[in-house]
Amino acid sequence: MLFRIISRKAAPGRPKIIMHMKKGVFITFEGTEGCGKSTQSKLLYDYLKRAGYGCVYTREPGGTGLGEKIRETLLHSKNIEISDLAELFLFEAARAQVVREIISPALKDKKIIVCDRFYDATTAYQGCGGKVSLKTIRALNDIASGGIKPDLTILLDVDINTGLRRAKKKGSDRMEAKKLAYHKRVRAGYLALAKKEPNRIKVVKVEEDIAITQDKIRKIVLKTICHFRVSGNP
Repeated sequence: MLFRIISRKAAPGRPKIIMHMKKGVFITFEGTEGCGKSTQSKLLYDYLKRAGYGCVYTREPGGTGLGEKIRETLLHSKNIEISDLAELFLFEAARAQVVREIISPALKDKKIIVCDRFYDATTAYQGCGGKVSLKTIRALNDIASGGIKPDLTILLDVDINTGLRRAKKKGSDRMEAKKLAYHKRVRAGYLALAKKEPNRIKVVKVEEDIAITQDKIRKIVLKTICHFRVSGNP
């Protein structure tokens, strides 16, 4: 059944059931433009909260005061030229800040972090799309992330033309406005990453029905986090 809630409802007068974790769990969402990752990641976050898990939601670039300023520059700057290398450094700066302010503290508190994009996006977009040296990107990703690696990455895969058409309905930003060949390289880069790390990166084909896609995601996520849940909890 779609959109099932796995936690038991607390009886009247009893406190809400809280799922206790052995460690923090870091879940990231990736995908090309118009794949619906922002919608799907927020649906997952709300679902886990209702199920009794301690959760934090954030995004890249963004999630912090500095990150949101950088996001505005990267996505909505007009008449400002930003080279692929400069773009890379801006993304890494936003990443370093969100890791320090949000992700690292939440992991120490044994919470589940749901993040809309992380360093795989830099490899796919600035590396495969923008053709910046992958060696340089790996080095900067490692520094900015502080060595933190996602426990699970949901890669939402959609046809490039379909995704761009969906994205443009909401108004095209600077990244979406790049050439079609760029976006094709990005998708190929993502799929190559998934092939290289199949245990971490799970490819989910995007369906027309948001609920069906979300159900696929929940099954994958619940299978992952059950390994980190304290025994004896629902």
